[in-house]
Amino acid sequence: MKAIVSCLLSLLIFSCANGKDRTFIASTPAASLVRSFLGIPLADSIDFIRWKLILNDNQYILNCHYGISKPNSNGFIDGGNKIELTGELKKEKNYLRLKSGNKTLMMVELNTDLLHVLNADNSLLIGNGGWSYTLNNITPSVSDQINVTAKQTGLRDSMGFEGRTPCGVPGIMAPGALCYKLKWYIVLYANAVKNEPGTYKVYGTPYRKEGGRKGNWKIMRRKNGEVIYQLNDDKGNGFLYLLKADEHILLFTDAQGKLLVGDEDFSYTLNSSW
Repeated sequence: MKAIVSCLLSLLIFSCANGKDRTFIASTPAASLVRSFLGIPLADSIDFIRWKLILNDNQYILNCHYGISKPNSNGFIDGGNKIELTGELKKEKNYLRLKSGNKTLMMVELNTDLLHVLNADNSLLIGNGGWSYTLNNITPSVSDQINVTAKQTGLRDSMGFEGRTPCGVPGIMAPGALCYKLKWYIVLYANAVKNEPGTYKVYGTPYRKEGGRKGNWKIMRRKNGEVIYQLNDDKGNGFLYLLKADEHILLFTDAQGKLLVGDEDFSYTLNSSW
């Protein structure tokens, strides 16, 4: 068995050296389906899991580091625990199936830069206020391509989204400002009867001093059918752009619709809070 694993690792390392691989990194929560795939007991106390996933043709290498977060750091108390898996990778259109023995983990390729872990019914797995289930390419192309097109359904009276992202949301942080992460809590209000957008409230790191930011938002539709929620400033100009991946997941884009790519600690993803 060790010989087989060594051979597989050698083949993947050789492929990596030839530039054929793609590497994705992230930190995610620890949902039961993820724990099951990784072999982490449900009784274990875990705050988050840090991922490094290497994909190459029909194989993958997955390194995960997990445990309880260490205060005021991006590490783990007592160093955490580590797992390494290798196995078969199957791709069907933009869906990825990772096999480990008799266990399977499904992901969707949002585009060449972003992967997202899926539920058993192939819906996007919802994260929390700390981490999402989006994995980020370490050599992103930064593209406006999106493989998942969410339909614009009827609006609810209010929709809440939360998360933590890197500091690279365009126009939010002043150049040169010290920043490790941005915390977000966004509430979108709508006229459910008329199915029209209304106002928003944005809370979090950028607006902590003023107690949040308020304004109006609107729905933009791109040529391929993608839906973007545009939050406007007090002059009616867009300052935040959120692509609707589904009813529960929003992805930050720039003004041109290019999806932002995160790092090993945070992704540019917001998760529904209700």
